[in-house]
Amino acid sequence: QVQLVESGGGSVQPGGSLRLSCAASINITSFPFVAWYRQAPGKQRELVAAIYNSGYGNPAIVDSVKGRFTISRGNGDHAMYLQMARLKPEDTAVYYCHISSPDYAYWGQGTQVTVSS
Repeated sequence: QVQLVESGGGSVQPGGSLRLSCAASINITSFPFVAWYRQAPGKQRELVAAIYNSGYGNPAIVDSVKGRFTISRGNGDHAMYLQMARLKPEDTAVYYCHISSPDYAYWGQGTQVTVSS
């Protein structure tokens, strides 16, 4: 059974930084699409950042976090990260890692990020 486990969430003041990690029980480079999503209270889950393992194109970053968030893969192919800087209160959400192919899709359980003074 494929497992994705996020960690690194927490509470931080506006302007602070956090690094989210996602540990996978499978080689994530075998999936064409790996990404971080988030879901704020009362809102739909939204894509934050994605990597296309096909090698075509740069990582995709949603405009609201562009220049502040960076997505990356671990060297061991079983991890991915979301480096978040200059955090804002509107970044408060549960953050999920996600991997998918045309036939499969997997989600982690999520990690809470709260940005508040």
